Amino acid sequence: MASGGFQVEEYARLQFPEGKLIDVPYKDENYQFFHDETKELLKKENVTIFEAGFLYESLFIRTDILLKKGNEIKLIEVKAKSYDPREEHTFTTKKGKIVSSWKPYLFDLAFQTYVIQKSYPECKITPYLYLVDKTKSATIDGLNQMFRVKKKSDKRTGVDVLANADSNLGENLMGLINHSETVQKIINDEFKYYDNLSFQEAVNLLRSVRLENKYPNWPTSFSACKKCEFKLDSGASKNNISGFEYCFQKQHNWKSNEFKKSNIFNIWDFKNAAVFDEGKYFKEDLSQEDVKLKPNANRISRTERQWLQVEKERDDDFSEYFDKEGFLNESKSWKYPFHFIDFETSTVPLPFHKGRSAYEQIAFQFSHHILHEDGRIEHASEYINTNPGEFPNFIFMQHLHDALAHDQGTIFKYATHENTILNAIRHQLFASNNSFKEELIQFIESISHPTGNTANKWESPPRDMVDLCKMIKYYYYHPKTYGSNSIKKVLPAILDSSDFVRFKYSQPIGQINVSSKNFDSSHIWLSIKNGSVVSPYNMLPSVHDDMSQEEIETSLSQIENIDDGGAALTAYGKIQYTDMSKNEREKIGTALKRYCELDTLAMVMIYEHLNSICK
Repeated sequence: MASGGFQVEEYARLQFPEGKLIDVPYKDENYQFFHDETKELLKKENVTIFEAGFLYESLFIRTDILLKKGNEIKLIEVKAKSYDPREEHTFTTKKGKIVSSWKPYLFDLAFQTYVIQKSYPECKITPYLYLVDKTKSATIDGLNQMFRVKKKSDKRTGVDVLANADSNLGENLMGLINHSETVQKIINDEFKYYDNLSFQEAVNLLRSVRLENKYPNWPTSFSACKKCEFKLDSGASKNNISGFEYCFQKQHNWKSNEFKKSNIFNIWDFKNAAVFDEGKYFKEDLSQEDVKLKPNANRISRTERQWLQVEKERDDDFSEYFDKEGFLNESKSWKYPFHFIDFETSTVPLPFHKGRSAYEQIAFQFSHHILHEDGRIEHASEYINTNPGEFPNFIFMQHLHDALAHDQGTIFKYATHENTILNAIRHQLFASNNSFKEELIQFIESISHPTGNTANKWESPPRDMVDLCKMIKYYYYHPKTYGSNSIKKVLPAILDSSDFVRFKYSQPIGQINVSSKNFDSSHIWLSIKNGSVVSPYNMLPSVHDDMSQEEIETSLSQIENIDDGGAALTAYGKIQYTDMSKNEREKIGTALKRYCELDTLAMVMIYEHLNSICK
């Protein structure tokens, strides 16, 4: 999804065909080169520059787009983030404070303005954000595929631009927002990034940290350190350094033993920052009062779940917890056959299709398993759209209707995504002239509930989808999820514990009363190595399965495996390439279907495990 930023930057440049790009190979920092090249170009009365560089007293910036006319300079920072010009308080609240999500962007813009103003005090600098406008729609098909994301030889992200200034890009989807007033308030300290530092003090501190290569000893805190970006993944090289560990060694004298202890930063939904300030850094330090334990009569409460995690990690207890009575009571209203569904979707800043707007939801695939009352499991239906240029949502919806409308069996989803997508498609249907819109809207309203910002709300229906993730939160906890409720964490934990699921799914499909649309009867879902279950997602075949070496080398997609949602939405973006070979498109489609099938089967496995405990 982050690669959309690279696409938008290239798209924005094409709106200024007169622009001159300053560029050198990435491996060379060349601060002085950028500064000198910019200085030379700015001698012109009027000029537009991409990647203009400014060096002032060891402060260096590069701007996305710079427009100079006489002594007036427009500083334009391009972001793939979207905005709605109809909303009054997008950037600042009613009380006049900067909206937190925009704070980093606006302070960045202020720093750029500051450096340019210091470099050229005789010029008037006007800072802008150049953002994707939610109210605008693409007026051509295939806009997204004109900006193809790829990996460069240095493994950085690049974009192949298939358009030029003379290409038909349709209506400009971006909006230019003047932020002079806000930027000036930031520089004048009316808005502060750090409560105890002025703008100038913050600049001076960061400059000294960079030039002197010194540790700033900035105070640790629960909220900041919980989100620390500088922790090492479990598989990281021993040569890598953990910034998190460095801080806690320096400021809290932690030794290797402390880093092995279970700390408080991964406690699910834990917000009591006061315990950190009291020096309680580890789960073993916490009491029930610290989590403000408050039981719920009908299910595991939020604080009970937190205390479960604390207790089990503190005591090295890896046994699962299951509120069998609560689960059975919840499930009394469920009706066979049980339907398990999973959607694959995409949302991009530059639309694939004419008439669609930035970040509009695209539903391109679903998988659907049925668990019958007799225990038979059927991969009953699936849908995928691999046709470039075809808006899939209404066809998707028709297929989903046909899959689920023939009975009143309970429908299961995992988390809120499917409900959100159905709300989005309902909104799209209202604005369409689709001949089945009334029937499809009625169907959506029969299996989902309105979200907070949904227009024309309706009552939650009797057949509203059951959220299996909520069932996990309310009735089940496994310590090996380490507080996460993601299906990618819950499934491996369950596979580690469930004799029933492990025994069943380590046998060939043809022997376990489970059908599949994408695997033959000899396929085995689970593999046991050294006593541990290999994740079935790691056993999915490669996209390049059965492709020749020549086909792999000439492939457009650069995709090897589809084993998570990010890879799936990336794959959908790639198959929009109209010049992709039929064979490669089919290979990606097959890999997508296998991945999505496993997602719904994973839900079935989770349910089967809970049900096996009940029995």
